[in-house]
Amino acid sequence: MPQPKRSRAAGAGLLIVLTLGIFKVAPAADTHAAEPAIRRALEAVRVDPEASRRHAERALDVLARLPNVELEIRARLILCDYFSERDRAQAEEQLARALALLDQAERVGLRSGVLACRGTISETAGHNATALQLYEEAIEAATAADDREMLANALYARGYLLGLQGQYAAGLADLKRAQSIFEEIDLPYHALTALNGVAILYNRMGEFAQARDMYRRALKEQRAAGLRRELVVTLHNLGRAYENLGDWTQAQAAFHEAAEISRQLGYARGEAYALRGLAAVANARNDAQRALDILARAERRQRETPDARLHAQILLARGVALHKVGQLVESAAVLEEAARVFEAADSLHELRKAYAALSAVYADMGAWKKAYLYLNHAKETSERLWQNQIDQRFASLKVEFDTVAKEKENALLVRANEVSQHALAAERRARALQGVVIVLTAVLAILLAGFAIGQWRTTHRMRHLALTDELTGVPNRRAVLSRLERLLKDGRTACALLIVDIDHFKQINDRFGHPEGDQALQLVARCLRDQVCDPAFFGRLGGEEFAVVLPSAQVGEARALAERIRERIMVLDGLRWLEDRPMTVSIGLTISTPGDTPSTMLQRADAALYEAKRAGRNCVRIQPLPEKPSHVLQIDAASDAQQHA
Repeated sequence: MPQPKRSRAAGAGLLIVLTLGIFKVAPAADTHAAEPAIRRALEAVRVDPEASRRHAERALDVLARLPNVELEIRARLILCDYFSERDRAQAEEQLARALALLDQAERVGLRSGVLACRGTISETAGHNATALQLYEEAIEAATAADDREMLANALYARGYLLGLQGQYAAGLADLKRAQSIFEEIDLPYHALTALNGVAILYNRMGEFAQARDMYRRALKEQRAAGLRRELVVTLHNLGRAYENLGDWTQAQAAFHEAAEISRQLGYARGEAYALRGLAAVANARNDAQRALDILARAERRQRETPDARLHAQILLARGVALHKVGQLVESAAVLEEAARVFEAADSLHELRKAYAALSAVYADMGAWKKAYLYLNHAKETSERLWQNQIDQRFASLKVEFDTVAKEKENALLVRANEVSQHALAAERRARALQGVVIVLTAVLAILLAGFAIGQWRTTHRMRHLALTDELTGVPNRRAVLSRLERLLKDGRTACALLIVDIDHFKQINDRFGHPEGDQALQLVARCLRDQVCDPAFFGRLGGEEFAVVLPSAQVGEARALAERIRERIMVLDGLRWLEDRPMTVSIGLTISTPGDTPSTMLQRADAALYEAKRAGRNCVRIQPLPEKPSHVLQIDAASDAQQHA
C-alpha cells in the first residue's frame, strides 16, 4: 500500500528481503536441511506474512544444530523485514545478528541486503534521509559484488523512496531498471512488485487513471497466483487511486477488500491503512461520526506497527472528521501534529492536505491570521507540487528519450557495415524522435500556462478569503479598516464612521443556539447591504458589530443614515428570536478630524456606542458631541424619548 512497507508498492522498503531470497541454488544432493524452510518463508512473504515468520524461525532452529552462515543471514533478514513494520526493536536485533555474521559469508552481496534492511527500518520510522543514504550504500555494495539480485532489490528500495520525496524521474529510472533485472533473472513476481512501484509514482505525479489501470493488471496476476499479502498492498493502492479520482464507491470497495484480507492474515499494518481509506470515504460523504469510529479501530491497529507516516495519515483523517463534527480545537491540535510528521518526511501531498484542513479549521474558529497563514502554506506546497510534477514529468520523458536515442546509436554502430537503406531508416526514426521532443516541449508550455492561470486563480481566492467575512459574505474587519486608512491618509474631506451593534445578541445565542445567532447576523448584514450605497461601504468588525464608513460626510448626513439603519432593523423578522420586542441596534457615530487614524476613530465610535448602550439601547450617539443650537438638541432629545417610549 502506498504505505505498507512490504511490497514497497506501499511504503517503507519491503522488497528488501523478498529479492533476498529465491537465490536459485541449483538442486544438490547435499542441500542443507534449513534451506527448504527458508524457501517456504520467502514464498509465504507475499501470501501470509505470519507463515513466513514461522518458516524462518524453524530454519533458525535447524541452523542452531547445523550451522550455515549464509543461510542464517538470509533467515535473519527475512525476520528483519517482517519485524520492521511491527516491532522495531526485534527488527534491529535480527539485523545486528545478521551483520555479525557478514565477515564469515562467502556471498559478498549479502552486505547489500543488510544495508537495505537497515534502510527499511529507518524509512518506516520516518527517517527518510538516513534511509536514502543506506539504500545508496546498498546499491554500491551490490554493484561492487556484481550481485544482480541484490542490486535490483536496492534499486527498488531507493526508487520508491525517491518517488515519495517527489524525485519522480530518478525514482522511475530506478524502478524500471529493477523491474528489468527481475525479469532477466526470472523473478516475475518481484518484477510485478516493481511495476506496482511504478504505478505509485504515476499516482503521485497526478496520472491517476494510468496508475489505476496498472494496479488492475497487477491485481489480476496476484489473484491468479494466490499472493494474498500482495493483494492487500495493491488493493490499498488502487483505493488511493480511486480516492484521487473522486470515485468513492470504487475506493470503498477496494479498501474494504484490503481490510478483510488483512484481518484474515492478522496483518495489522495493512488493516490500519485500509481503515484509514474507509474513513476518508466516510469523510468525503460527510459521515464524520462513522469516520471517527473507523479511525478509532485504525488507531488500535496502528499501535502494533512503528510506521510514523501511517500514524500521521490517520491523524489527518481524524482532524478532518473532528472539524466536520464541530470539535475545532481538537481538530486543530490533531492536524498540526500530522503536519509536523509530513514536514519531517517531506511528504508534500499529505502536507498540502494538512495545511488546507488547518486553514479551514482556523477560519471556522475565527482565527483569521492563522487561517490565512496555513492557506498560504497550502498554496506554496501546492505550487511546489505542481512545479515538481511538471519538472519531473519532463525529466522522466527526457530520460526515456535519451535512453532510446542511446540504444539507437549503439544499434547503428553495430550495423555500420549494413547497406545505406538501413542508415536512412535509422535517420528517419531519429527525426521522429525529434518530433516527439518538439511535441513534448509544446505540451510543457501548455502545462506551464495552465499552472500560471491556476496560480492567479489561487491568489485571487486567497485575497478574497483574507478580506471577506465567511459567515455573512460581507467585507471583514481587515477590508473595512484598510479602506478607511486610505481615506484618512488622503485627508481631503472628512468622513464618518458608524459602529452598529445588535442589542441583546447574547440572548439569541443562549436561548436558540449559535446557528440561530448566525442567521440573525446574516439578516442584519443583508439590511446593511440594502441601506449602504457607494461611495459608502461597510463590513463586519467581529462578533455582533458592523462598521459603516461614509466618505465626504458630515454629522447630519451620517446621523440620518444611522437612524434609517436603526429603523429598518426594527422591522426585520426578529420576533422568532425575541418574542416580546423587535430586533434593535445601538449605533456609535464619529466624524474624522485631521490626524485621525482608524484606531482613534474606532475608539471614539466605540465610546459613542457605549453611551448608546447606557442610554437604553436602540438609539444613536455621537462622539464628540456636535455643536448645535439648543432647539436642535431639544428635538434630538424628544426623538430619543420617542424611540424608547
